[in-house]
Amino acid sequence: MQIKKAAMAGTLESSDAQVTVEPGNGTVELSIESSVIHQFGKQIKATVLETLNRLDVKDAKVTVVDKGALDCTLKARVECAVYRSNDITENLPWGGVIKS
Repeated sequence: MQIKKAAMAGTLESSDAQVTVEPGNGTVELSIESSVIHQFGKQIKATVLETLNRLDVKDAKVTVVDKGALDCTLKARVECAVYRSNDITENLPWGGVIKS
């Protein structure tokens, strides 16, 4: 899936994450900010990249501001931001593309 415009999902509340996607420069560029980056940084990165891969996103700039979100929350935020970037607002395949 192509990232057509900048879009965001999530909040900066505790136990959530704010994910922003923007059109990229030919590759996936990922930036993560988290207070638990030293403990969970590898898992956050893996979850975000796996979700983008399942959505077939290969060209995007992705920024994650994590406030202690669980993997399921990260997946949902990435998925939502990608759909919003494509103006997909009806008949969303929630959970159809993204498997646990």
